[in-house]
Amino acid sequence: MPITEILAENARRYGDKICLTEINPELEERRALAWKEYALVESAHDTRYRKELTWREFDEKANQFAHLLLKQGVKRGDKVGILLMNCIEWLPIYFGTLKTGAMAVPLNFRYSSDEIRYALELADVSVLVLGPEFVDRVRAIKDNIPAVRSMFFVGEDSPDFAESYEGLASSCLKHAPAVELSDGDDAAIYFSSGTTGFPKAILHSHLSLVTACKVEHAHHGQTRDDIFLCIPPLYHTGAKMHWFGSLYVGGSAVLLRGVRPKWIIETAANEHASIVWLLVPWAQDVLDAIENGDINLADYDLSAWRLMHIGAQPVPPSLIRRWKQYFPHHDYDTNYGLSESCGPGAVHLGVENIHKVGAIGKAGYGWQVRVVSECGEPVKPGEVGELILFGDSVMRCYYRDPEATAATIKDGWLYTGDMAYEDEDGFLFLVDRKKDVIITGGENIYPVQIESFLRGHDKIKDAAVIGLADYRLGEIALAIIEVKPGMECGEEEIRQFCTQLPRYKRPHRVVFGSVPRNATGKIEKPKLRTKYCGENIVKKQTEL
Repeated sequence: MPITEILAENARRYGDKICLTEINPELEERRALAWKEYALVESAHDTRYRKELTWREFDEKANQFAHLLLKQGVKRGDKVGILLMNCIEWLPIYFGTLKTGAMAVPLNFRYSSDEIRYALELADVSVLVLGPEFVDRVRAIKDNIPAVRSMFFVGEDSPDFAESYEGLASSCLKHAPAVELSDGDDAAIYFSSGTTGFPKAILHSHLSLVTACKVEHAHHGQTRDDIFLCIPPLYHTGAKMHWFGSLYVGGSAVLLRGVRPKWIIETAANEHASIVWLLVPWAQDVLDAIENGDINLADYDLSAWRLMHIGAQPVPPSLIRRWKQYFPHHDYDTNYGLSESCGPGAVHLGVENIHKVGAIGKAGYGWQVRVVSECGEPVKPGEVGELILFGDSVMRCYYRDPEATAATIKDGWLYTGDMAYEDEDGFLFLVDRKKDVIITGGENIYPVQIESFLRGHDKIKDAAVIGLADYRLGEIALAIIEVKPGMECGEEEIRQFCTQLPRYKRPHRVVFGSVPRNATGKIEKPKLRTKYCGENIVKKQTEL
Protein backbone atom coordinates (compact mmCIF):
# COMPACT_ATOMS: atom_id res chain seq x y z
CA MET A 1 0.00 0.00 0.00
CA PRO A 2 1.45 3.44 -0.91
CA ILE A 3 1.43 6.03 1.85
CA THR A 4 -0.87 8.26 -0.20
CA GLU A 5 -3.67 5.75 0.39
CA ILE A 6 -3.53 6.42 4.14
CA LEU A 7 -4.24 10.10 3.45
CA ALA A 8 -7.08 9.26 1.06
CA GLU A 9 -8.63 6.88 3.62
CA ASN A 10 -8.48 9.54 6.34
CA ALA A 11 -10.25 11.97 4.00
CA ARG A 12 -13.00 9.41 3.40
CA ARG A 13 -13.45 8.51 7.06
CA TYR A 14 -12.70 11.76 8.90
CA GLY A 15 -13.21 14.37 6.20
CA ASP A 16 -14.50 17.22 8.39
CA LYS A 17 -12.04 16.73 11.23
CA ILE A 18 -9.21 19.26 11.59
CA CYS A 19 -5.96 17.44 10.89
CA LEU A 20 -3.40 20.24 10.53
CA THR A 21 -3.09 23.57 12.31
CA GLU A 22 -0.32 26.08 11.68
CA ILE A 23 0.57 28.47 14.51
CA ASN A 24 2.88 31.45 13.93
CA PRO A 25 3.42 33.24 17.27
CA GLU A 26 5.78 35.81 15.78
CA LEU A 27 3.02 37.16 13.54
CA GLU A 28 0.67 37.33 16.50
CA GLU A 29 3.22 39.26 18.56
CA ARG A 30 3.74 41.75 15.72
CA ARG A 31 -0.02 42.22 15.40
CA ALA A 32 -0.45 42.79 19.14
CA LEU A 33 2.42 45.29 19.19
CA ALA A 34 0.94 47.22 16.26
CA TRP A 35 -2.47 47.46 17.91
CA LYS A 36 -0.91 48.64 21.15
CA GLU A 37 1.35 51.20 19.46
CA TYR A 38 -1.50 52.82 17.57
CA ALA A 39 -4.00 52.46 20.44
CA LEU A 40 -6.44 50.59 18.22
CA VAL A 41 -9.24 48.36 19.40
CA GLU A 42 -8.36 44.66 19.58
CA SER A 43 -9.65 42.56 16.73
CA ALA A 44 -9.72 38.91 15.86
CA HIS A 45 -6.42 37.07 15.47
CA ASP A 46 -4.51 37.69 12.28
CA THR A 47 -5.64 34.91 9.95
CA ARG A 48 -2.01 34.29 9.09
CA TYR A 49 -1.29 33.51 12.75
CA ARG A 50 -3.53 30.44 12.73
CA LYS A 51 -4.44 28.29 9.74
CA GLU A 52 -6.33 25.00 9.66
CA LEU A 53 -7.02 22.14 7.28
CA THR A 54 -9.46 19.26 7.51
CA TRP A 55 -8.54 15.81 6.23
CA ARG A 56 -10.74 16.38 3.19
CA GLU A 57 -9.09 19.71 2.42
CA PHE A 58 -5.65 18.19 2.92
CA ASP A 59 -6.37 15.40 0.44
CA GLU A 60 -8.00 17.75 -2.07
CA LYS A 61 -5.08 20.16 -1.98
CA ALA A 62 -2.68 17.26 -2.50
CA ASN A 63 -4.77 16.12 -5.48
CA GLN A 64 -4.80 19.63 -6.94
CA PHE A 65 -1.04 19.92 -6.73
CA ALA A 66 -0.70 16.47 -8.29
CA HIS A 67 -2.82 17.55 -11.26
CA LEU A 68 -0.78 20.76 -11.58
CA LEU A 69 2.42 18.72 -11.75
CA LEU A 70 0.92 16.35 -14.31
CA LYS A 71 -0.03 19.34 -16.47
CA GLN A 72 3.61 20.39 -16.29
CA GLY A 73 4.66 17.03 -17.69
CA VAL A 74 5.85 15.54 -14.41
CA LYS A 75 5.86 11.75 -14.62
CA ARG A 76 6.76 8.70 -12.58
CA GLY A 77 10.38 8.89 -11.45
CA ASP A 78 10.71 12.67 -11.71
CA LYS A 79 11.83 14.64 -8.66
CA VAL A 80 10.12 17.64 -7.05
CA GLY A 81 12.16 19.74 -4.65
CA ILE A 82 10.46 21.30 -1.60
CA LEU A 83 12.23 24.34 -0.15
CA LEU A 84 9.82 25.67 2.46
CA MET A 85 9.78 26.59 6.11
CA ASN A 86 7.25 24.60 8.11
CA CYS A 87 3.84 25.73 6.90
CA ILE A 88 0.38 24.31 6.29
CA GLU A 89 1.10 23.96 2.55
CA TRP A 90 4.16 21.74 3.13
CA LEU A 91 2.49 18.36 3.60
CA PRO A 92 -0.16 18.71 0.84
CA ILE A 93 2.68 19.56 -1.57
CA TYR A 94 4.65 16.52 -0.37
CA PHE A 95 1.70 14.15 -0.78
CA GLY A 96 0.61 15.74 -4.04
CA THR A 97 4.06 14.98 -5.42
CA LEU A 98 3.80 11.35 -4.35
CA LYS A 99 0.37 10.98 -5.95
CA THR A 100 1.91 11.61 -9.39
CA GLY A 101 4.43 8.78 -8.99
CA ALA A 102 7.21 11.37 -8.73
CA MET A 103 9.60 11.59 -5.80
CA ALA A 104 9.49 14.35 -3.18
CA VAL A 105 12.88 15.90 -2.40
CA PRO A 106 12.73 17.98 0.82
CA LEU A 107 15.56 20.52 1.14
CA ASN A 108 17.19 21.86 4.28
CA PHE A 109 16.01 25.44 4.87
CA ARG A 110 19.49 26.36 6.10
CA TYR A 111 21.15 25.57 2.79
CA SER A 112 23.09 28.37 1.14
CA SER A 113 22.60 29.08 -2.58
CA ASP A 114 25.50 26.78 -3.49
CA GLU A 115 24.19 23.99 -1.26
CA ILE A 116 20.72 24.30 -2.81
CA ARG A 117 22.24 24.02 -6.28
CA TYR A 118 24.34 21.02 -5.18
CA ALA A 119 21.27 19.20 -3.80
CA LEU A 120 19.11 19.97 -6.84
CA GLU A 121 21.77 18.65 -9.18
CA LEU A 122 22.55 15.55 -7.12
CA ALA A 123 18.88 14.54 -6.92
CA ASP A 124 18.04 15.43 -10.55
CA VAL A 125 15.25 17.77 -9.44
CA SER A 126 13.11 19.08 -12.33
CA VAL A 127 10.48 21.06 -10.37
CA LEU A 128 11.15 23.27 -7.34
CA VAL A 129 8.61 24.62 -4.85
CA LEU A 130 9.94 27.48 -2.74
CA GLY A 131 8.78 29.96 -0.11
CA PRO A 132 9.49 33.69 0.36
CA GLU A 133 12.47 33.07 2.66
CA PHE A 134 14.42 31.54 -0.21
CA VAL A 135 13.81 33.95 -3.10
CA ASP A 136 17.22 35.62 -2.91
CA ARG A 137 19.07 32.32 -2.54
CA VAL A 138 17.30 30.76 -5.52
CA ARG A 139 17.58 33.91 -7.62
CA ALA A 140 21.36 33.71 -7.22
CA ILE A 141 21.48 30.26 -8.85
CA LYS A 142 18.43 30.18 -11.12
CA ASP A 143 20.54 30.46 -14.29
CA ASN A 144 22.82 27.61 -13.16
CA ILE A 145 20.23 24.87 -12.55
CA PRO A 146 19.21 23.92 -16.10
CA ALA A 147 17.51 20.67 -15.06
CA VAL A 148 14.91 22.61 -13.05
CA ARG A 149 12.30 23.43 -15.68
CA SER A 150 9.51 24.75 -13.41
CA MET A 151 9.33 26.68 -10.13
CA PHE A 152 6.28 27.32 -7.96
CA PHE A 153 6.13 29.96 -5.26
CA VAL A 154 4.18 29.53 -2.01
CA GLY A 155 3.18 32.97 -0.77
CA GLU A 156 2.15 36.38 -2.03
CA ASP A 157 3.90 38.35 -4.77
CA SER A 158 5.64 35.60 -6.71
CA PRO A 159 9.14 36.45 -7.96
CA ASP A 160 9.64 36.84 -11.70
CA PHE A 161 11.25 33.41 -12.03
CA ALA A 162 8.44 31.38 -10.38
CA GLU A 163 4.71 30.85 -10.81
CA SER A 164 2.11 31.09 -8.05
CA TYR A 165 1.44 27.73 -6.40
CA GLU A 166 -1.91 28.81 -4.99
CA GLY A 167 -3.03 30.59 -8.13
CA LEU A 168 -2.42 27.59 -10.36
CA ALA A 169 -3.24 24.70 -8.02
CA SER A 170 -6.55 26.16 -6.83
CA SER A 171 -8.05 25.78 -10.31
CA CYS A 172 -7.02 22.11 -10.67
CA LEU A 173 -9.21 19.06 -10.11
CA LYS A 174 -9.78 17.94 -6.53
CA HIS A 175 -10.12 14.23 -7.17
CA ALA A 176 -7.16 11.85 -7.13
CA PRO A 177 -5.17 11.52 -10.36
CA ALA A 178 -5.37 8.22 -12.21
CA VAL A 179 -1.86 7.09 -11.31
CA GLU A 180 -1.39 3.58 -9.96
CA LEU A 181 1.10 3.29 -7.12
CA SER A 182 2.49 0.39 -5.12
CA ASP A 183 4.53 0.14 -1.96
CA GLY A 184 7.51 -0.86 -4.08
CA ASP A 185 7.63 2.48 -5.89
CA ASP A 186 10.28 5.07 -5.12
CA ALA A 187 8.77 7.84 -2.98
CA ALA A 188 11.27 10.35 -1.60
CA ILE A 189 14.87 11.47 -1.49
CA TYR A 190 16.11 12.87 1.81
CA PHE A 191 19.50 14.38 2.46
CA SER A 192 21.82 13.36 5.25
CA SER A 193 22.47 16.02 7.88
CA GLY A 194 25.83 16.91 6.41
CA THR A 195 27.56 17.18 9.80
CA THR A 196 30.53 15.27 8.36
CA GLY A 197 30.73 16.78 4.87
CA PHE A 198 28.54 17.19 1.81
CA PRO A 199 25.10 15.62 2.33
CA LYS A 200 24.21 12.39 0.57
CA ALA A 201 20.89 11.80 -1.23
CA ILE A 202 18.96 8.99 0.47
CA LEU A 203 16.31 7.15 -1.55
CA HIS A 204 13.23 5.65 0.17
CA SER A 205 10.25 3.71 -1.15
CA HIS A 206 6.56 3.88 -0.26
CA LEU A 207 7.08 0.68 1.76
CA SER A 208 9.74 2.46 3.79
CA LEU A 209 7.38 5.37 4.55
CA VAL A 210 4.41 3.16 5.42
CA THR A 211 6.61 1.06 7.69
CA ALA A 212 7.67 4.25 9.48
CA CYS A 213 3.96 4.96 10.12
CA LYS A 214 3.45 1.53 11.67
CA VAL A 215 6.61 1.72 13.77
CA GLU A 216 5.74 5.12 15.24
CA HIS A 217 2.18 4.04 16.03
CA ALA A 218 3.38 0.81 17.64
CA HIS A 219 5.72 2.74 19.90
CA HIS A 220 3.46 5.58 21.05
CA GLY A 221 -0.08 4.35 20.57
CA GLN A 222 -1.50 7.45 18.91
CA THR A 223 -5.29 7.68 18.69
CA ARG A 224 -7.64 10.01 16.81
CA ASP A 225 -7.94 12.01 20.03
CA ASP A 226 -4.21 12.74 20.30
CA ILE A 227 -2.82 16.09 19.19
CA PHE A 228 0.81 16.06 18.13
CA LEU A 229 2.78 19.29 18.51
CA CYS A 230 5.27 19.31 15.64
CA ILE A 231 8.15 21.76 16.00
CA PRO A 232 11.18 20.36 14.10
CA PRO A 233 11.60 21.02 10.37
CA LEU A 234 9.46 18.91 8.06
CA TYR A 235 12.28 18.53 5.55
CA HIS A 236 13.91 16.10 8.00
CA THR A 237 12.75 12.54 8.62
CA GLY A 238 12.63 13.07 12.39
CA ALA A 239 9.60 15.36 12.61
CA LYS A 240 7.66 13.95 9.71
CA MET A 241 8.03 10.30 10.69
CA HIS A 242 6.82 11.07 14.21
CA TRP A 243 3.82 12.80 12.60
CA PHE A 244 3.31 9.64 10.54
CA GLY A 245 1.98 7.99 13.72
CA SER A 246 -0.83 10.56 13.74
CA LEU A 247 -1.40 10.18 9.99
CA TYR A 248 -1.77 6.42 10.48
CA VAL A 249 -4.79 6.79 12.79
CA GLY A 250 -6.27 10.10 11.63
CA GLY A 251 -4.94 12.13 14.58
CA SER A 252 -4.40 15.89 14.52
CA ALA A 253 -1.13 17.80 14.45
CA VAL A 254 -0.11 21.39 15.16
CA LEU A 255 2.79 22.93 13.26
CA LEU A 256 4.50 25.50 15.48
CA ARG A 257 6.67 28.03 13.68
CA GLY A 258 9.23 28.94 16.29
CA VAL A 259 11.11 27.36 19.19
CA ARG A 260 10.99 29.94 21.97
CA PRO A 261 10.23 28.18 25.28
CA LYS A 262 7.18 30.35 25.98
CA TRP A 263 5.77 29.64 22.52
CA ILE A 264 6.17 25.89 23.07
CA ILE A 265 4.41 25.94 26.43
CA GLU A 266 1.68 28.35 25.31
CA THR A 267 0.93 26.33 22.18
CA ALA A 268 0.91 23.04 24.07
CA ALA A 269 -1.62 24.54 26.49
CA ASN A 270 -3.81 26.42 23.98
CA GLU A 271 -3.98 23.56 21.48
CA HIS A 272 -4.34 20.82 24.14
CA ALA A 273 -1.32 18.96 22.77
CA SER A 274 -0.95 15.45 24.11
CA ILE A 275 2.33 14.48 22.40
CA VAL A 276 5.32 16.81 22.07
CA TRP A 277 8.61 15.84 20.46
CA LEU A 278 11.56 18.00 21.45
CA LEU A 279 15.23 18.32 20.71
CA VAL A 280 17.63 18.42 23.65
CA PRO A 281 18.38 22.17 23.34
CA TRP A 282 14.67 23.05 23.30
CA ALA A 283 13.96 20.94 26.38
CA GLN A 284 16.90 22.59 28.14
CA ASP A 285 15.62 26.04 27.17
CA VAL A 286 12.13 25.24 28.52
CA LEU A 287 13.58 24.11 31.84
CA ASP A 288 15.85 27.14 32.05
CA ALA A 289 12.88 29.43 31.38
CA ILE A 290 10.91 27.75 34.17
CA GLU A 291 13.80 28.00 36.62
CA ASN A 292 14.60 31.65 35.89
CA GLY A 293 10.95 32.69 36.16
CA ASP A 294 10.24 33.46 32.49
CA ILE A 295 7.61 30.71 32.51
CA ASN A 296 5.20 30.11 35.37
CA LEU A 297 3.67 26.68 34.82
CA ALA A 298 0.71 27.62 37.03
CA ASP A 299 -0.43 29.95 34.25
CA TYR A 300 -0.99 27.10 31.79
CA ASP A 301 -3.32 24.12 31.54
CA LEU A 302 -1.06 21.33 30.33
CA SER A 303 -3.23 18.48 31.55
CA ALA A 304 -3.65 17.01 28.06
CA TRP A 305 0.12 16.57 27.59
CA ARG A 306 0.86 12.87 28.15
CA LEU A 307 4.13 12.16 26.31
CA MET A 308 7.39 14.05 25.88
CA HIS A 309 9.91 12.30 23.73
CA ILE A 310 13.32 13.24 22.42
CA GLY A 311 15.50 11.99 19.60
CA ALA A 312 18.10 12.97 16.98
CA GLN A 313 20.95 12.98 19.52
CA PRO A 314 22.08 11.37 22.78
CA VAL A 315 19.94 12.49 25.70
CA PRO A 316 21.69 13.41 28.99
CA PRO A 317 20.04 11.53 31.89
CA SER A 318 20.38 14.71 33.97
CA LEU A 319 18.06 16.51 31.55
CA ILE A 320 15.29 13.94 31.99
CA ARG A 321 15.66 14.00 35.77
CA ARG A 322 15.19 17.78 35.65
CA TRP A 323 12.21 17.43 33.30
CA LYS A 324 10.44 14.94 35.58
CA GLN A 325 10.77 17.36 38.49
CA TYR A 326 8.51 19.83 36.71
CA PHE A 327 6.42 17.38 34.66
CA PRO A 328 6.13 14.27 36.85
CA HIS A 329 3.01 13.05 35.02
CA HIS A 330 4.69 12.92 31.60
CA ASP A 331 5.65 9.66 30.02
CA TYR A 332 9.13 9.93 28.58
CA ASP A 333 10.55 8.14 25.58
CA THR A 334 13.49 8.33 23.22
CA ASN A 335 14.03 6.86 19.78
CA TYR A 336 17.09 6.29 17.68
CA GLY A 337 17.24 6.37 13.92
CA LEU A 338 18.80 8.16 11.01
CA SER A 339 17.67 9.37 7.61
CA GLU A 340 19.01 6.15 6.10
CA SER A 341 16.53 4.22 8.28
CA CYS A 342 13.66 6.57 7.46
CA GLY A 343 14.02 8.46 10.69
CA PRO A 344 13.34 7.47 14.31
CA GLY A 345 12.21 4.12 15.62
CA ALA A 346 14.91 1.65 14.61
CA VAL A 347 15.83 1.55 18.30
CA HIS A 348 13.26 2.43 20.93
CA LEU A 349 13.49 2.90 24.70
CA GLY A 350 9.79 2.61 25.60
CA VAL A 351 7.91 4.63 28.21
CA GLU A 352 8.00 1.68 30.59
CA ASN A 353 11.80 1.76 30.68
CA ILE A 354 12.51 5.21 32.10
CA HIS A 355 14.73 3.49 34.67
CA LYS A 356 17.09 2.97 31.73
CA VAL A 357 17.27 6.65 30.80
CA GLY A 358 20.54 7.22 29.00
CA ALA A 359 20.04 4.13 26.84
CA ILE A 360 18.59 4.44 23.35
CA GLY A 361 16.67 1.22 23.99
CA LYS A 362 16.15 -2.05 22.15
CA ALA A 363 15.25 -2.96 18.58
CA GLY A 364 12.16 -1.04 17.46
CA TYR A 365 8.95 -2.58 16.16
CA GLY A 366 9.82 -4.81 13.19
CA TRP A 367 13.54 -3.98 13.37
CA GLN A 368 16.62 -6.13 13.99
CA VAL A 369 19.78 -4.66 15.51
CA ARG A 370 23.31 -5.85 16.14
CA VAL A 371 26.52 -4.42 17.57
CA VAL A 372 29.45 -5.68 15.53
CA SER A 373 33.23 -5.51 15.34
CA GLU A 374 35.31 -4.17 12.46
CA CYS A 375 35.00 -7.64 10.90
CA GLY A 376 31.20 -7.56 11.13
CA GLU A 377 31.03 -10.13 13.93
CA PRO A 378 28.74 -9.54 16.95
CA VAL A 379 30.59 -8.29 20.02
CA LYS A 380 29.98 -9.36 23.60
CA PRO A 381 27.67 -7.38 25.91
CA GLY A 382 29.55 -4.39 27.30
CA GLU A 383 31.94 -4.21 24.35
CA VAL A 384 31.76 -1.24 22.00
CA GLY A 385 31.10 -1.91 18.31
CA GLU A 386 29.26 -0.46 15.35
CA LEU A 387 25.46 -0.45 15.47
CA ILE A 388 23.85 -2.04 12.39
CA LEU A 389 20.15 -2.23 11.47
CA PHE A 390 17.87 -4.44 9.38
CA GLY A 391 14.25 -3.65 8.49
CA ASP A 392 11.79 -2.52 5.82
CA SER A 393 12.66 1.15 6.33
CA VAL A 394 16.30 0.79 5.37
CA MET A 395 17.02 3.09 2.43
CA ARG A 396 17.26 1.66 -1.06
CA CYS A 397 20.53 3.42 -1.75
CA TYR A 398 22.45 6.63 -1.76
CA TYR A 399 21.12 8.07 -4.99
CA ARG A 400 23.77 8.13 -7.73
CA ASP A 401 26.45 6.92 -5.29
CA PRO A 402 26.93 3.14 -5.61
CA GLU A 403 30.28 3.19 -3.83
CA ALA A 404 28.87 4.83 -0.68
CA THR A 405 25.85 2.52 -0.86
CA ALA A 406 28.02 -0.59 -0.97
CA ALA A 407 30.04 0.66 2.02
CA THR A 408 26.87 1.31 4.05
CA ILE A 409 24.48 -1.54 3.14
CA LYS A 410 25.93 -5.04 3.41
CA ASP A 411 23.71 -8.10 2.99
CA GLY A 412 20.70 -5.88 3.65
CA TRP A 413 22.13 -4.54 6.92
CA LEU A 414 22.57 -0.79 7.35
CA TYR A 415 25.93 0.10 8.91
CA THR A 416 25.13 3.27 10.83
CA GLY A 417 28.62 4.49 11.70
CA ASP A 418 27.44 4.89 15.30
CA MET A 419 29.36 3.16 18.07
CA ALA A 420 27.31 1.50 20.79
CA TYR A 421 27.31 -1.23 23.39
CA GLU A 422 24.64 -3.52 24.85
CA ASP A 423 24.25 -3.90 28.59
CA GLU A 424 23.41 -7.07 30.51
CA ASP A 425 19.68 -6.38 30.08
CA GLY A 426 19.87 -6.01 26.31
CA PHE A 427 19.57 -2.21 26.23
CA LEU A 428 21.72 -0.32 23.76
CA PHE A 429 23.79 2.72 24.70
CA LEU A 430 25.19 5.06 22.09
CA VAL A 431 28.76 6.14 22.69
CA ASP A 432 29.65 8.14 19.56
CA ARG A 433 30.01 8.40 15.82
CA LYS A 434 32.68 6.03 14.55
CA LYS A 435 34.58 8.87 12.89
CA ASP A 436 34.36 11.08 16.02
CA VAL A 437 36.15 8.60 18.31
CA ILE A 438 39.30 10.13 19.83
CA ILE A 439 42.29 7.81 20.24
CA THR A 440 44.59 9.17 22.91
CA GLY A 441 47.64 7.19 23.96
CA GLY A 442 46.07 4.04 22.52
CA GLU A 443 42.80 4.48 24.46
CA ASN A 444 39.48 5.10 22.71
CA ILE A 445 37.58 8.10 24.03
CA TYR A 446 33.93 8.54 23.03
CA PRO A 447 33.05 12.26 23.07
CA VAL A 448 29.33 11.66 23.62
CA GLN A 449 30.06 10.09 27.01
CA ILE A 450 32.12 13.07 28.13
CA GLU A 451 29.59 15.55 26.73
CA SER A 452 26.77 13.85 28.63
CA PHE A 453 28.82 13.98 31.83
CA LEU A 454 29.65 17.68 31.40
CA ARG A 455 25.99 18.60 30.83
CA GLY A 456 25.30 17.25 34.31
CA HIS A 457 27.04 20.33 35.76
CA ASP A 458 24.50 22.84 37.07
CA LYS A 459 26.11 25.76 35.22
CA ILE A 460 26.66 24.09 31.85
CA LYS A 461 24.02 24.59 29.17
CA ASP A 462 25.78 22.57 26.47
CA ALA A 463 29.08 20.90 25.75
CA ALA A 464 30.96 19.43 22.83
CA VAL A 465 34.16 17.41 22.73
CA ILE A 466 36.48 17.12 19.72
CA GLY A 467 39.95 15.69 19.14
CA LEU A 468 43.07 17.81 18.77
CA ALA A 469 46.28 16.46 17.23
CA ASP A 470 48.99 15.87 19.82
CA TYR A 471 52.63 14.96 19.13
CA ARG A 472 52.93 12.62 22.13
CA LEU A 473 49.47 11.05 22.51
CA GLY A 474 48.23 11.21 18.92
CA GLU A 475 45.06 13.04 19.93
CA ILE A 476 43.77 14.81 23.00
CA ALA A 477 40.24 15.83 23.93
CA LEU A 478 39.17 19.46 23.75
CA ALA A 479 35.93 20.40 25.51
CA ILE A 480 33.91 23.40 24.34
CA ILE A 481 31.72 24.57 27.21
CA GLU A 482 28.62 26.75 26.80
CA VAL A 483 27.63 28.22 30.14
CA LYS A 484 24.01 28.94 31.06
CA PRO A 485 22.95 32.59 30.67
CA GLY A 486 23.63 34.69 33.75
CA MET A 487 26.06 32.20 35.28
CA GLU A 488 29.83 32.26 35.60
CA CYS A 489 32.01 29.19 35.44
CA GLY A 490 35.79 29.02 35.37
CA GLU A 491 38.34 26.48 34.25
CA GLU A 492 39.22 25.41 37.77
CA GLU A 493 35.59 24.57 38.48
CA ILE A 494 35.45 22.38 35.36
CA ARG A 495 38.74 20.74 36.32
CA GLN A 496 37.40 19.79 39.75
CA PHE A 497 34.16 18.51 38.27
CA CYS A 498 36.02 16.29 35.81
CA THR A 499 37.96 14.51 38.57
CA GLN A 500 34.94 12.22 38.75
CA LEU A 501 35.96 10.83 35.35
CA PRO A 502 38.77 8.30 34.83
CA ARG A 503 41.95 10.26 34.12
CA TYR A 504 42.21 9.19 30.47
CA LYS A 505 38.65 10.43 29.79
CA ARG A 506 39.18 13.90 31.22
CA PRO A 507 39.44 16.65 28.58
CA HIS A 508 43.02 17.84 28.30
CA ARG A 509 41.89 21.31 27.29
CA VAL A 510 38.83 23.49 27.72
CA VAL A 511 37.45 26.55 25.98
CA PHE A 512 34.30 28.50 26.74
CA GLY A 513 32.07 29.32 23.78
CA SER A 514 28.85 28.46 21.98
CA VAL A 515 28.08 24.94 20.77
CA PRO A 516 26.62 25.10 17.24
CA ARG A 517 23.86 22.66 16.38
CA ASN A 518 22.02 22.07 13.14
CA ALA A 519 18.23 22.20 12.70
CA THR A 520 17.87 18.62 13.95
CA GLY A 521 19.89 19.26 17.10
CA LYS A 522 23.15 17.57 16.15
CA ILE A 523 26.41 19.23 17.13
CA GLU A 524 28.16 20.65 14.08
CA LYS A 525 31.59 19.30 14.87
CA PRO A 526 33.18 20.22 11.53
CA LYS A 527 32.55 23.87 12.43
CA LEU A 528 34.18 23.37 15.81
CA ARG A 529 37.18 21.62 14.27
CA THR A 530 37.59 24.43 11.77
CA LYS A 531 37.39 27.01 14.53
CA TYR A 532 39.55 25.40 17.19
CA CYS A 533 41.87 22.91 15.54
CA GLY A 534 43.41 25.41 13.17
CA GLU A 535 44.01 28.37 15.43
CA ASN A 536 46.11 29.18 18.47
CA ILE A 537 43.92 28.83 21.54
CA VAL A 538 46.64 28.40 24.14
CA LYS A 539 45.50 31.46 26.09
CA LYS A 540 41.98 30.07 26.32
CA GLN A 541 42.94 26.53 27.32
CA THR A 542 43.83 24.80 30.50
CA GLU A 543 45.33 21.40 31.17
CA LEU A 544 42.99 19.31 33.27
